Amino acid sequence: MKKISKHTAVLLGALTVAACEDTGSSTESTDLTPAQQACLRDVANTTNNSQVVVLSSEFSEAGTQVTVGVGEDRAPWNCIAYSDGATAGIEFLGDEGAL
Repeated sequence: MKKISKHTAVLLGALTVAACEDTGSSTESTDLTPAQQACLRDVANTTNNSQVVVLSSEFSEAGTQVTVGVGEDRAPWNCIAYSDGATAGIEFLGDEGAL
C-alpha cells in the first residue's frame, strides 16, 4: 500500500467534506467537478488551510468560476479553474478589515 503524506491526507479529507456541501448548482452535491476539485486544492494551498468547501460555482467554457469557503467561518475566496486543471484568480473576496 502506498503511503500518503499528512498534508495529502488532510486535503483529501477536506475534499471529502467539501463533497457534502451545497455547490449552488443543480448537480448532486456529492459530485465535485474537476474544476471544483482544482480550486479546493489550490485555495487550500494558497491559504495554508485545508478546511475548504465549495460555496458556489459557475461553469464557462473560458473557465469555471468557483467560490470557496475557507475555515470555520467559510471566508469567501474566488478561483477560476480551466479544463487543463490549472487555476488562476485566487483572491480573498471578503472584508480584510473584519478579520
